Amino acid sequence: MPALSFIEARTTVLRELRAAATVPAVETIELRAATGRVLAEDILADRDAPPFPRSMRDGFAVRAVDIPGRLRIIGEVRAGRTFSGTVQAGEAVEIMTGAPVPAGADAVVMVEHCVRHDDGTVSTDRSADSGSNISARGCEATAGTVVLERGSRIDYTAIACLASVGQGTVNVFTRPRVAILSTGDEIVDVSEVPRESQIRNSNAYALAAQVERAGGIPWILPVARDTIEHTRTLIKEGLTADLLLLSGGVSAGKYDVVEPVVAELGATFYFDRALIQPGQPVVFGRAAQKFFFGLPGNPASTMVTFEIFARAAIDLLSGATDAPLNLALARLTRPFSHRPGLTRFLPAEVRCAEVTPVASKGSADIPALCRANAWLVADSEKGDYAQGELIPILFK
Repeated sequence: MPALSFIEARTTVLRELRAAATVPAVETIELRAATGRVLAEDILADRDAPPFPRSMRDGFAVRAVDIPGRLRIIGEVRAGRTFSGTVQAGEAVEIMTGAPVPAGADAVVMVEHCVRHDDGTVSTDRSADSGSNISARGCEATAGTVVLERGSRIDYTAIACLASVGQGTVNVFTRPRVAILSTGDEIVDVSEVPRESQIRNSNAYALAAQVERAGGIPWILPVARDTIEHTRTLIKEGLTADLLLLSGGVSAGKYDVVEPVVAELGATFYFDRALIQPGQPVVFGRAAQKFFFGLPGNPASTMVTFEIFARAAIDLLSGATDAPLNLALARLTRPFSHRPGLTRFLPAEVRCAEVTPVASKGSADIPALCRANAWLVADSEKGDYAQGELIPILFK
């Protein structure tokens, strides 16, 4: 099977997940528990927003035709109150941010641009257009219009929107259950004291954290030993979940048995190698009607391949309509070079839109990963970058 470029591999994941997509079940939850969940319904505005012409500034509500000039103050209105009268020619009402604009007024002059006099008048040398510093009724949303779409993931801004339209509860899609299976005789539980040739099962716990952050429910399986029989048993169990993530056992070594086992189970392979580093021997396929990823066992390889491939699968299995890869650009603090041919994801530190590569001893160097807050993304066709040049980054 030919190796795919980073873009080709990611496109393959999105295509296959969308083609096979089934609508998840729906549950109703409290608003305070909704962060990170995916909406199972369109959310409509229950009234115009704002429901009245609203002042955007502290100042004075006036008729635009009356200024510049000196006006008589006939009252005040603050947020949560209304002014019962009507602003006539030569009059002004003191107004606070968020308050309803009184009838007759069509502009608000900022308090900083006014002078209040002892005789109960206010003057300004500023002119104003009709509508200045006023949010018109319904300018943000009109009653009955969609303010949040089905399939969108709920973040803190969506929480504010839901609260503003009175959604104390919300219908969301159920979270996908994601099985996590580490493989290898060298892997022991975190509670064990490893022998010299062994390592603790850090990948399973890191993946569980990534799965949970992505909106899935992690299910850590026992470690699969390097035998066909044991690996087969645990893979079958993992395929009862909505998605199976395998860590390790996907390279070309003598004891890398994951691919032979899933092939024996009738798997369809969409790719078994991507032109990326770390994570070249990543596998994506489907068996028993469930998708699976074979993620390389080195920690950085596992983390990167999850973020750029498996996280997208969790998005779509969660009912989301989109699976964004949130890349940004930052300026290099020093020159950077790599060998073209692979898209490389390297640990980096981003501060104030500037990025510095983090020194690392390779994809097993967990302390280096902890010193980074992003992945620097080096283009497969570009080898050299100058100091100050923009380069893509993917935040951790």
